[in-house]
Parts: sequence; C-alpha cells; structure tokens
Amino acid sequence: MDFKLTSHTQNMLNERNIPEEWVWRTINNPDWEIIGDDNNTHYFRSIEEHGGRFLHAVVNHRVKPKKVVTVFFDRKARRPK
Repeated sequence: MDFKLTSHTQNMLNERNIPEEWVWRTINNPDWEIIGDDNNTHYFRSIEEHGGRFLHAVVNHRVKPKKVVTVFFDRKARRPK
C-alpha cells in the first residue's frame, strides 16, 4: 500500500473510535471521490457498521508515500446525483 497515516489521522482514529480498516475500505472502494479546492482527494464511503454514515478520508496524493491527512464522519456528505 502506497499510503501513510499522518499522526493527526492516527489521533483522530483513536479519539473518534474509527477502526483503521474503515479508512482503507473507504480509500480502496469509495462510494465516490472528488478533488477538493485544496488539491487533495476526498474519498467518501457509507459505513454500514456505523449506521450508514459517510466516512470522509482526505488524501494528499502529491507526496510519496501518499498521506491520509484526516478522516471523520461527515454529517453534510450527500451522494452526488
């Protein structure tokens, strides 16, 4: 895997009780992804084990290895039409 979790991301996983496996599931098989205004890739995936809420993982693809900048459950996320 060509991704690395930042220390901030690791802290967020611990604080928010998000299993790391959910992050990899989101990045490897997202429901959708977008390139944000920040030029990072934003991955979204519904996590059934968490009531279907959308996990939002932000990845900086411009560095090697790619860095997972942050991860959180996004209350405002809606599937694109």
